Formats: sequence, structure tokens, C-alpha cells
Amino acid sequence: MALAAKIPYDHPYAGGFPGLGGQALPTDSDCLTYLAAVKAADGAGVEVGVAVAVDAFFRDTKAAGVFDALEACCILAGARTLAGALVPVVGDAPTNVADGFAGGDYSRTDGLTGDGSTTYLDTGRPQNSDPQNDAHISVFITASGTAASVRYAGTTDTSAGSYLLLYDDNSFTGAYVSSNSITDVSNRTGVNLVGGTRDSSSQQTARVDGVSNTTAVASIAPTTLNSYVFCRNLNGSPNAFSDATIAFYSIGTSLSLEDLETAVTNLINAIGEAL
Repeated sequence: MALAAKIPYDHPYAGGFPGLGGQALPTDSDCLTYLAAVKAADGAGVEVGVAVAVDAFFRDTKAAGVFDALEACCILAGARTLAGALVPVVGDAPTNVADGFAGGDYSRTDGLTGDGSTTYLDTGRPQNSDPQNDAHISVFITASGTAASVRYAGTTDTSAGSYLLLYDDNSFTGAYVSSNSITDVSNRTGVNLVGGTRDSSSQQTARVDGVSNTTAVASIAPTTLNSYVFCRNLNGSPNAFSDATIAFYSIGTSLSLEDLETAVTNLINAIGEAL
């Protein structure tokens, strides 16, 4: 990575040094608003290389028709500090409950690592914020962790029989649970997006390890519980904590999980190359 790409994106010479040519800078207006908020939280702007990677994510998701489906979303990588990583791309900022996560849990290239017992994020987004038949949830995992039977993100309301959930069982089988139904998919073998989406009353799609699986299952009304990340919200309490490393999460309306995975994979890879 060239030295020029290591200076803050808003440095006077960020676009290039006199006589030495220029370099690309972020241009998407929503991205610039996000980067400014991250700078305010971090105390300094991210490097040009990181900023350009984030800008590409904004542009790619918009071009794929995915961006507007993101209603609560964080890039848990790239920022200089944990505070910056918790700045939302869209929606409300998540709550670092009881300040459980600390700076040592955060890697700029890999994301945020749970402890498998107490640390989690409250997204502040109730499951019923999205329509019963128009919803998605996703996380991008860079390390699966060691804990078994964990929940990466979501909600479970047993009184209503309503679920919006991403989990690993003892054999690390990813699954998406929604509207009182379970869709199992292939065993996780690598770092990638784990997500699920529903755009009809009769079926839902899960994606793990780059493979999507659509299953015919009927939907039911969503719950009022907030979705958590690094565990699930079980009837109002955190449950089944994960010690995975997560670099991104999103919740919102239905979308193409394949297009989202491509954009997030490119984002995390580009951040790693920039740093």
C-alpha cells in the first residue's frame, strides 16, 4: 500500500502530493457523512485506503439495489477505535451493553470478538420494525469462535413463536430462523456472510459458505423484541453468547444475500489490504 493511501482521507494532500500524481478519494455523499461521523468518534479520519474501501461498499450496494434494504447496519472494522466501529452505516447506533466490549476486543481488519459469555450489542431495532414477509438479517464472520450452540444475532420470542435468528449448532451448522421455522444449510467451513432473507409468506432463504438454500415455510407475525448481535434476545434477555469475530451486521428488508455478501467481502478484503 502506497504511503499516500495511509494518510487521513480528509488530509489536504489526501488526493495526492504535488508533482507525484493523484489517488482516488471517497465521493459518495452518504459515505462521506458516515466517514465524518466515524472521524468524530475516532478523533481522526481513517486512512485514504480505508475510506475508499468504504466508499466502494456504499456504491456497490447501491448499484446492486441492496443499500436501501439496510435499516440497521454497522461496519465493525476499519475505524480507528471501537467507538468509531459502532457508528452505524444506517439506523441507530448499537448499544455496547454495560460497556462489555473494550478496545482490546476490536481489530481494525477482522472486526469485534465476543467473549462467549457476557459481551453483546443491542441493535435497538425491534424485529417488527420490518414487515412480516419482507425482512433480512446478516453477519459477516471472520472467525467462527470456539463456543458451540451459539447465536450470532437475532431474537426469539417463545410466547409468540417468532424468530429472526442466525446460529451455529454443535457441528457449526449455520441457520436462519424466522417466523417459527428453521432453515438448515451446509456446515460452515470458512469466513463469510451468514444471513437469511424472506420476501414472501411462504418461503425464506438462508446463505452460508457462499451457498443459498430456499425452503418453503409459512411466516407469522414478528415480535417487538430488539435484535442482539453476539447472542440472541430470548424473551427479553441475552442468551447463547458467541465468541466469534464479526466484522459487519445488517438488519432490514429483504435483499439479495449474494449481492450483499459480494459487497461485504470486497469491503473487508479491501480494508485488510489498506491496513
